[in-house]
Amino acid sequence: MNDNGLTSGDTYYKANTLATLNLAQAAAGSGVKRFIFLSTAKVNGEASGLGNPFREEDAVNPQDFYSFSKYQAEEGLLTIASRTNMEAVIVRPPLVYGPGVKANFAAMLNALQSNRLLPLGLINNKRSLLYLGNLTDLIVHCINHPQAANQVFFASDGCDVSTTELLISCAAALSVKTRVLPVPTAVLVTGAKLLGKGEVAQRLCGSFQVDINKSWRYLGWKPPVAMVDGLKVTAESFQKD
Repeated sequence: MNDNGLTSGDTYYKANTLATLNLAQAAAGSGVKRFIFLSTAKVNGEASGLGNPFREEDAVNPQDFYSFSKYQAEEGLLTIASRTNMEAVIVRPPLVYGPGVKANFAAMLNALQSNRLLPLGLINNKRSLLYLGNLTDLIVHCINHPQAANQVFFASDGCDVSTTELLISCAAALSVKTRVLPVPTAVLVTGAKLLGKGEVAQRLCGSFQVDINKSWRYLGWKPPVAMVDGLKVTAESFQKD
């Protein structure tokens, strides 16, 4: 898959929807009792609004081929579950980090490790993140818990942070100085748009929060690893690579 927007909707459909549903149908036919699917919080949209986290009962709003293909898989799985003896559980994670993390999160760690000066010191947003160990712990809860059957759950570390706060926390985990300039968000967004990087500005400055209260109500689940500890493990792995 390409992050430059050139990957076709058909490619995403084959990889995320069709392959998932073929596997689920085969699993149901083989007597599998429960199928857990990792979807994406992007099924609900690209931005939640500050202090207005996505909840499972909210209307979906996938805005790209990737998130739409995941939503199609969700719908297909629930249909298969309604027609067979196999239960479906859908987990919608936000950005997942941990040892071996790639893409934008790794780029951020590299920028901090390289002591670059970043114009991101005044961003007042909130974003949910999910440590890999917390994700796997939730999956374990979903395997046998009776109230997980045919449900959708959001997942996160339960500690939403701004981009600026995340940079400071990651720098501390890497044991490097934080070098951020206090550039007003409006100036940053305008400059990014002029450079054709509007989507990058949205990821850096926009809010993307998810509510994990349903996971607690239904499963008694709370993330066992604090974000500060998850970031420390991630940073240590990054420095070893």
